[in-house]
Amino acid sequence: MTCLVDLMRPRIGFAAIRLLEAAGCEVAVPESQTCCGQPGFNSGDRAAAMMLAKKVIAEFEAYEYVVAPSGSCADQIRNEYPGLFVADPEWHGRAVALASRVFELTDFLVNVAKSDALPSDFSGTITYHDSCTGLRSLGIKSQPRALLAKLRGVTLKEMDGAEECCGFGGTFSVKFGAVSAAIAERKCDCIRTSGADAIVGGDLGCLLNIEGKLRRMGDETPVLHVAEVLAGEGGKQQ
Repeated sequence: MTCLVDLMRPRIGFAAIRLLEAAGCEVAVPESQTCCGQPGFNSGDRAAAMMLAKKVIAEFEAYEYVVAPSGSCADQIRNEYPGLFVADPEWHGRAVALASRVFELTDFLVNVAKSDALPSDFSGTITYHDSCTGLRSLGIKSQPRALLAKLRGVTLKEMDGAEECCGFGGTFSVKFGAVSAAIAERKCDCIRTSGADAIVGGDLGCLLNIEGKLRRMGDETPVLHVAEVLAGEGGKQQ
């Protein structure tokens, strides 16, 4: 469970569990887990990133797979952890071993679990935002769309610039607020032009950023995580 999911929208976590259990998985959620260390890593605080990475590795290395409803957090563990410990053979080996078993949720459901069990009655048109890290670091593009295509009541209306940044970028949105806001406005204009009933994505950070901008623009379009839609946790759109 990512920090944002835990603190801001826990139902995404429950939706992810529901999807994994429907796919036949036995799901465990270590209660001691905290942050993966990505904010510290992106801000240059290598010591804090390494400390949290060791904690995550110790908490999760006993499991067959580690699945996260977030491309950015999955990328941190999968692609950044090994590089943190190049000078420490023991922890480097443990980081590499864990990295090979880490997956973003939709990637796991499509390519590992190969699941068709999607307990959703969601209906309506949606448009999908491709988050930067998931798309460019993990290749998350076709996976969520393949799963959404299995829902009879869902029609995907692709927006212009679906692969373009929403302006969040973690600490970027704090350090460069004006630039972030301009990027978010462009993204929201594309969402509104699509005419979709809801905007869907795979990273809550992006979704919170998009939702905040939409609301400030006077737009009440639902903003949903793909897990919520696939598990029927996001409410039915008409």
